[in-house]
Order: sequence, then C-alpha cells, then structure tokens
Amino acid sequence: MQIKISSGDLEAVVDQRGAYLRSFRVNGKNVIAEGQERQTRGGMAILLPFANRIKGGRYEWKGKTYTLPVNREGNAIHGLVMDKAFQILSSDEREVRLGLQLADRGYPSSLLIEVDYLLKDGLTCVIWVENEGDEAPLVVGTHPYFIVEGEWEIYPNRAKRCVMKDKIPTGEMIDFTIMQGEYDDCFHLPGDLTLSSRYSKIKISKPGMDFVQLYTGIPGSVAVEPMSGAPDAFNNGIGLLTLASGERRRFEIRIEAQLL
Repeated sequence: MQIKISSGDLEAVVDQRGAYLRSFRVNGKNVIAEGQERQTRGGMAILLPFANRIKGGRYEWKGKTYTLPVNREGNAIHGLVMDKAFQILSSDEREVRLGLQLADRGYPSSLLIEVDYLLKDGLTCVIWVENEGDEAPLVVGTHPYFIVEGEWEIYPNRAKRCVMKDKIPTGEMIDFTIMQGEYDDCFHLPGDLTLSSRYSKIKISKPGMDFVQLYTGIPGSVAVEPMSGAPDAFNNGIGLLTLASGERRRFEIRIEAQLL
C-alpha cells in the first residue's frame, strides 16, 4: 500500500514495503528520482540494521558467526528491511508513521523500528530503533537519489575518503576533495550538506549520520546516502554503534529543496 502526504506545495508518497519513500515533489516537480521496484535504483530506501555492504555476508558478534544473504558480488547489501511490510502506526494529511518488528537469524537481536515522514518546510524522516533483545551492532542509513542536471557540486566538499578494495573499506582514510565525477565511494563527512546543480539546490541535514556514500550509477541523479557507519562496519568497526538491551536510538534526515 502507498500513502500520500502533502503540505502546501510539498507532496510525498511512501510505500509500506520497506517504509520506502517513493516520491518527493515540490510544486509538482520531483526532487528525488521516481521510486522503482528495486528500491536502491530510485526514491529513498531505508537501510537497517546495516547500510551498504557486509563483506562475504559474514560477521562475528560476541563470539558467534552470523551469515546473511549475498548479492552477485558475494556481499550482503543494504540491510534487512527493504522487502518487509511495515504497519501504518498513524497518519494524517502531512505525516505518516510506520512500524516493524525485525527478527532475522542473521542478526543477534530483535528490533522495533519506527519510520516517521513529516512534511513541513521540507521533508523530515525520523528513524527510531529499539533493541528488544541482547546487545547488538547497528548501522542506519538512507538511500535517496537526487535529480541533477549538468554539472553538480557538493558543499562542503572536503572529506575523508574510505580507501576501498572490491567496494569494501580497507580501514585507511585519505583526504579528498569531492568534484564532478563518477562515484561509488564512502566518505566521512559530518554535518549538513548542500547538493547543487542547475536543477535544484538541496540541503541535507543528517545529525549523527557522519558517513555518506556517493553513487552516480543512475543517469540524471546522484545518490547521497547518509549513514551512521561505513560499509562493512560489522567487521571493520568504522562508525559502528552498539545498541544495548532495551536501548532506543533516534536518527534523522531532513531534505529542504529549492528548485531552480
């Protein structure tokens, strides 16, 4: 089921499957690329309890080895919730809140997840994660594709770039200036970001989500993916959070769009 919310000139459509943001428009004009059946090819997917990749789909936690489904590369990718049906907890004209209890044999605990979308002077997505079981590892991410035209730039553009081997961080990070180009790379880039092209100027606020994956593999868009940790954090520990039993954490991404 898809839920439409609106406020003034803002409009969004959210899919119960994966709590997936299928579209976000300002004055009828798309800010993000239209959602796809494959959620990481448009729209904005929610990535939990890990974001990006886990090498070989294997990790160890508290002395036990866990395995996860792998893709064609041989890695686990993009978390465990994209194919899950969330429940609608509440909704009104401009806001919808969805919930899911996640239990998976590839993960050491059970999580209560809430995803709240609100339209007010922009789009705010708040993600709550509560640990119902034993202490567990956690990385939270979102995967929005922003429409761009022609040259684009990100500000600030000075970042730490994760050195990668086969799309997995080696643990080394180097100084880097992000410029127009082709990317499938992770950066340590705390604080707010602005993505600009002749199509729009997008301000992305992401408190506590200090890593960003940039992906330019879909023409006409740039995926700017806020994450609380780096790819393969369950193994390399880069940005990894530990969620204590009974602990509840809040994550947020806010998108303010000026269409040009």
